[in-house]
Amino acid sequence: MRTQVAIIGAGPAGLLLGHLLRAEGIDCVIVERQTRSHVEGRIRAGVLETVTTDLLHRLGIDAGLNAEGLVEDGFNLADHDQLIRIDIARLTGGHVVVYGQTEMTRDLFAAAPERGLEILFEAADVRIHDADGAGPFLSFTREGAGHRLDADFIIGCDGFHGPSRKAIPAAALREYERQYAFGWLGILADVPPCHPELIYANGAAGFALASMRSTTRSRYYIQVPLSGRLEDWPEARLWDVLEARFAPLAEQGVVRGPALEMSIAPLRSYVCETMRHGRLFLAGDAAHIVPPTGAKGLNLAASDVAYLSDALIDHYRRGDESGLTGYQAKALARIWKAERFSWYLTKLMHRFPEDGPFEQRMQSAELQYVARSEAMQTAIAENYIGLPL
Repeated sequence: MRTQVAIIGAGPAGLLLGHLLRAEGIDCVIVERQTRSHVEGRIRAGVLETVTTDLLHRLGIDAGLNAEGLVEDGFNLADHDQLIRIDIARLTGGHVVVYGQTEMTRDLFAAAPERGLEILFEAADVRIHDADGAGPFLSFTREGAGHRLDADFIIGCDGFHGPSRKAIPAAALREYERQYAFGWLGILADVPPCHPELIYANGAAGFALASMRSTTRSRYYIQVPLSGRLEDWPEARLWDVLEARFAPLAEQGVVRGPALEMSIAPLRSYVCETMRHGRLFLAGDAAHIVPPTGAKGLNLAASDVAYLSDALIDHYRRGDESGLTGYQAKALARIWKAERFSWYLTKLMHRFPEDGPFEQRMQSAELQYVARSEAMQTAIAENYIGLPL
């Protein structure tokens, strides 16, 4: 097989890139390790910046977004029982949209056949060959047979644990990482949200988040030690904690319901500055991870794809190589700003094991300053809705 652009990974980044290239008549094939149902079933992000929604509108794959997306004009930070509303609409003129990654992925899959976007599911043992040469190609096993896919370029949209970044020689990698000593215990349930806008809360027990996926589906998180185990958290215990935490803050009470999903996710800040190696390019989680505080992960992947699709289109339509040459620097400029904001909110809203009374007073002082400073609220709002491309 041969194509112009081979994309590894059928998550939102790979799907968005594939659709953007096919819209311009550029051949591409997506190779995915998992089944379609597995990819569609991943429970991930739900807050979309304008950069992400603009791509969906541009592609015309926005019927679900338009019908079910919740436009959010603000969000809330909480210092114990004090709620600090960040009015992003008034402060920036913008907004975010709550629309689940699961739903977005299903929309992109559904639109693939009529747009000629080929997706090869259940491709095992994907390997990248000759990435820094003139003829890169993928090898993989599918349906019991070996396959080879030749391409002009290979784009790694295969997440933190995929093969793309691992194909770059260690001597060429520039990596930066911060691991956090806690994780998020999350529960998803078909119950109405306790508040019309997201609440990021800092309390005596640490961080908690009340969010939603729709008017009938809620997503909650609490901070737990990395040593925490799901079996230590029966649903009733978690609902008790959430009820106690958000009762003083939310407009409505916390409604309990059976868990659709529960999990504990560790937090990490990570950037691989080597986003290009020869004809191999990285995008999304293959190149960077942010703590979920601030909802930047999916949106950063979308901005990578926006830059990279424009660069590839310029290459094929006009023979202009400047976009490909400048992709890494342009993407990293936005990535590091998003990493900074996610790190700032994480530091502000969580209890770190090494922190004592002084650090807790510093958090409280910062939150009180935010509560009284429109300039600080504006800076937070600008970062939350996403900095310009």
